[in-house]
Amino acid sequence: MKLRSYDDMNLQELDVMREIGSIGTSHAATSLSKMLQKEIRITIPQVNILGYEEAVDRIGDMEQIVAATLVKMSGDVDGLMLFLFNLDFANTVLEKMIGESYKGFEEMDELARSALTEIGNIIICSYINAFSQLVNVDIELSVPSATMNMLGAILTVPIAEYGYETDKLMYCNADFVMDGKQLSDWLLMLPDIRSLNDILDKLGVS
Repeated sequence: MKLRSYDDMNLQELDVMREIGSIGTSHAATSLSKMLQKEIRITIPQVNILGYEEAVDRIGDMEQIVAATLVKMSGDVDGLMLFLFNLDFANTVLEKMIGESYKGFEEMDELARSALTEIGNIIICSYINAFSQLVNVDIELSVPSATMNMLGAILTVPIAEYGYETDKLMYCNADFVMDGKQLSDWLLMLPDIRSLNDILDKLGVS
């Protein structure tokens, strides 16, 4: 039976998306490790289907400032990819890349902002490359756009884009571990419902 929204997914379908998330995030960690020349591991990925307010509560605080990289998917899969990271994650990677850390996102100069955009784009591209090979689909990615804003405001973007199809968000959370430090990050892969049904069809679980 075709899905009409994310929350129609059964346990088997969620397990498949979780496995995809694990493979995609592992590839993203490998790419980040090469870029920073540091060993990076990941925790066990979790895939959750949550409403807007539930997602905000799970990720952080409505008014918490976070950095985000947004990429649109097209081709065999239409939708959005959104990577979020907090100040702790941002400072950890910026110290490795440019030797700087900041008390807040608002203090970051153009170099720091550009570096964070590059990190977000590399993580998204690595994830999608692994996903494309696994599912055997061709996905084109737009030029990344980046922002630093309140979490609540950033998460309204996918809701505004796909609210006519579903009021739920699907996100994968697998923390990166570097130098023994666990760094929280959140990756939202939001295919439209047609694309999600096609993905599950290809994987034989719909």
